[in-house]
Amino acid sequence: MRNEFHDALDGLTADLGDMCGRAGAMMRSATMALLEAESSEADRLQVDLKRLTSLGAAVHDRAYSLLALQAPVARDLRTLVAALHIAADADRMGALAAHVARTAKRRYPDCAVPPEVRDLFDQMGVVAVDLAALTQSAVLACDAEEAERVSAGDDRMDDLHRQLFARVITDRWQHGPTAAADVVLVGRFYERFADHAVEIARRVYFQATGTHLGAASSRL
Repeated sequence: MRNEFHDALDGLTADLGDMCGRAGAMMRSATMALLEAESSEADRLQVDLKRLTSLGAAVHDRAYSLLALQAPVARDLRTLVAALHIAADADRMGALAAHVARTAKRRYPDCAVPPEVRDLFDQMGVVAVDLAALTQSAVLACDAEEAERVSAGDDRMDDLHRQLFARVITDRWQHGPTAAADVVLVGRFYERFADHAVEIARRVYFQATGTHLGAASSRL
């Protein structure tokens, strides 16, 4: 019976890793849509988001069932509680990627990103996808060191977000308040994507060590 229980835990972990990977792939596609003014990606990502949400719901149902029927303790209990939160955060990461793609569709055929900030969004997209990959690796291996690397990577996203604000508020900005609002909002989507990756990393760290990742490593 315990072998079946641990097989079920392994299945949950695999699905959670899959969710993180899907969220990263969605943000990669969303960034391409944003930078290349691709309107079709928004519709496709909505379909991807529904699949991600369905997978998250299945994870929740199985985790609650295992909690109720198996009465786990210690690390097994931490694994199940972490699974509930990780699934929700990965689903939110996918939703944020979909928001980015919808912004691209709303401004089509124009590009939602003016040339002055294109390089920043290119970098933010790379950082977001890298964070999702690190998060996936940390979840699958229950690796505390990988979890710490996710937290460190979030600092880079925060720096890019600050640079974005600095460019938008200067006198050199020539695209008006509507474009500025779009740019700031999309930047916030990327920042929140990274924040949810950090939250997953915190869960993995606690799952692996039984201790909390230092307050300096997370702002959530």
